[in-house]
Amino acid sequence: MTTIANVLVGLVALLHLYFLVLEMFLWTTSTGRRAFATTAEFAQASKTLAANQGLYNGFLAAGLVWGLVEGASGFHIKLFFLSCVIVAGLYGAWTVSRKILYVQALPAIAALVLLHFH
Repeated sequence: MTTIANVLVGLVALLHLYFLVLEMFLWTTSTGRRAFATTAEFAQASKTLAANQGLYNGFLAAGLVWGLVEGASGFHIKLFFLSCVIVAGLYGAWTVSRKILYVQALPAIAALVLLHFH
């Protein structure tokens, strides 16, 4: 069960690295605008804000990777950063789009549940 939990933690980390790339580097491109359903004008006007969001997603990914690297002693690190991802995902689902619940919060919830069965 630990291996499956760690694979899910790794997938959540990869998702957040992907969000970092989308928000920091691809926000104003057709790929970024399509992913977030924004117009070129909105993307241009909000690119600094998006880059800031991307940076935070990078911190979440870094924390999850840190927990994985620490092995068994990284349990509490993974617990903390998965909890942060869940809170951010729930808030995003409530304030921005329900899609965030499925893309961000649910994978982290699944990882957190499996993490407790190690």
